Amino acid sequence: MGRAGNWGRMQLDDVATILGKADFFEICDAEQRRLLAFAAERMRHKPGALIYKVGDTAAGAHVLVSGTVATTADLEGQGDPHVVSKVGTVFGAMALVVAKPRPVTLKSIDYAETLFVPRSAFKKLIDGDPGLAARAASRIREELLSYLGAIAGVRGRIGGA
Repeated sequence: MGRAGNWGRMQLDDVATILGKADFFEICDAEQRRLLAFAAERMRHKPGALIYKVGDTAAGAHVLVSGTVATTADLEGQGDPHVVSKVGTVFGAMALVVAKPRPVTLKSIDYAETLFVPRSAFKKLIDGDPGLAARAASRIREELLSYLGAIAGVRGRIGGA
């Protein structure tokens, strides 16, 4: 594991490019993504490794760089998993704004790499750019509404069963 700031220019640009592929970070301009890339920590996870668990206090978000991970709603990560392998997927975007307990467990399925983007770095950006703060709030609101809509759809199917 290492800090992006120690990787050199080309690798720092690669990290910024990965952030550019992440839907959530579309709200940032290229320079803001470079600043986040500098603060990000690239983490390598072995198969079956626990990245975080339900109830952990979130200090930032993870962006999938490679490999496959799964989220589950239970503490042990044994429940019905949601498997993800799309590069640029952001896990815990809300953690970039608030320190709340994690609602899910995130585990690697195979060898996986993530970028950990600390809330402290993101908050520095939004403190200096009210427009970014508004875009972040809007994006998080959209994601929550989408999530709630998905839950409502499942609840309707379960209730009708």
